[in-house]
Amino acid sequence: MQKILRLIPSVDDCLLALLQDQEFKTIPPMLLKKGIRTVLDKQRQKVLNGDNVQPKDLTLPVLLDAIQQQIRTLHQPLFQRVINATGVIIHTNLGRSLLPGDTLRQLSDTSGNYSNLEFDLATGKRGSRYALVEELLCELTGAEAALVVNNNAAAVLLALDTLAKKKEVIVSRGQLVEIGGSFRIPDVMARSGAKLIEVGATNRTHLSDYRQAITANTGLLLKVHTSNYRIIGFTSEVKNRELVSLGRELQLPVMEDLGSGCLVDLSPYGLHKEPTVQEAVASGMDVITFSGDKLLGGPQAGIILGSRELIERIKKNPMNRALRIDKFTLSALESILRLYQDPQTVFERIPTLRMLSAPLEEVQHRAEQLAEVLYKSISRYCTVEVDEVMSRVGGGAMPEQNLASSAVVLQPLTITLNRLEQQLRTLDTPLIGRAENDCLVLDMRTVRSDELHLIAKGLGQVFASTT
Repeated sequence: MQKILRLIPSVDDCLLALLQDQEFKTIPPMLLKKGIRTVLDKQRQKVLNGDNVQPKDLTLPVLLDAIQQQIRTLHQPLFQRVINATGVIIHTNLGRSLLPGDTLRQLSDTSGNYSNLEFDLATGKRGSRYALVEELLCELTGAEAALVVNNNAAAVLLALDTLAKKKEVIVSRGQLVEIGGSFRIPDVMARSGAKLIEVGATNRTHLSDYRQAITANTGLLLKVHTSNYRIIGFTSEVKNRELVSLGRELQLPVMEDLGSGCLVDLSPYGLHKEPTVQEAVASGMDVITFSGDKLLGGPQAGIILGSRELIERIKKNPMNRALRIDKFTLSALESILRLYQDPQTVFERIPTLRMLSAPLEEVQHRAEQLAEVLYKSISRYCTVEVDEVMSRVGGGAMPEQNLASSAVVLQPLTITLNRLEQQLRTLDTPLIGRAENDCLVLDMRTVRSDELHLIAKGLGQVFASTT
């Protein structure tokens, strides 16, 4: 065993051999040595375990290939681009909404240089970062004032902590939602110091339920949009204007958590009618919260709109500093909001809206393009077909909404489906599809035309390496 172990080359010898290749000269030495040690330690452990390791397996030329591959893996960023062929447009696990080119250019300019993040160019004095998007938000929605924090959960927490700490918050039982990661509205309310008062039944809540629950310690009436589920059948909920009227009568603020949030009407594109932010503002809601990276199509952010008096109170909450947005979010959000100033082009320029509204014929064309290439290159490894499928909005929005779509469906013949999926995740640009009926479904609604060649190349590499 000791004789075999002495055949393992030294780290320095491996390093010297590596540096003969131009590819590895720019990689930090610490990373090179880590990759070398990982491979050498693996071989050493095999010997110690009594595995059948031949002397030729421990020669430098043989080990060098494994070392190079290990270093390439270590050098690759852990946070990387993937191709989303799942058909889920706002895919939480894959980064939710994509940012348009205009926004990326704005990000590069403001983030790669100094900026007026908290500097008023007109007065030459310290300014407010919130002012840079507040006017745009008010212009687009009709709200009196606005504030942006780092996500919608933070927006809800901050608003409740400011307006209802140690007070009762009345909410319909059917609106106590749980979103991804076991995040629940009641838990947020508890953290804010507010006391939850449930009213109504799961499927039906009336205005009288709210009225009867109000006490001297009531601080807020809350409405939560059930973005990620629907109750159908024998149902009833209180309309915004009715709840606002009750709040005005009893001098109680009324707040709505819109969840996904939407600034445009999606129904002309065959989607269900979602309440827009503008409609919530027009109904008289005192405070409205929603996400920036879902139906809005922007960066992760929690947007708070409302009356000037209440928003000013929320801004002054010390917790606001812990939840504030950074320059990257601010820059991206401003760029996205400016695109909404032109309703004629917004569906084309914001990727999320473009995918939601893309006609089926356009998606089918991409599927046929890809299938033609794949049939020529990999049909001996798998069957290749174009089929009609259903895409999803995702992001906890429109849970009942399916979008007619078109997909390239592959049934592997030479490897298992699990193996195929695993190998596709190891590509330089990982490809993520969905498994259905022993087939890999590549839904083209969430794939751009400029990604088709990457898909074809990646599939070719995987099948060629597994034969």
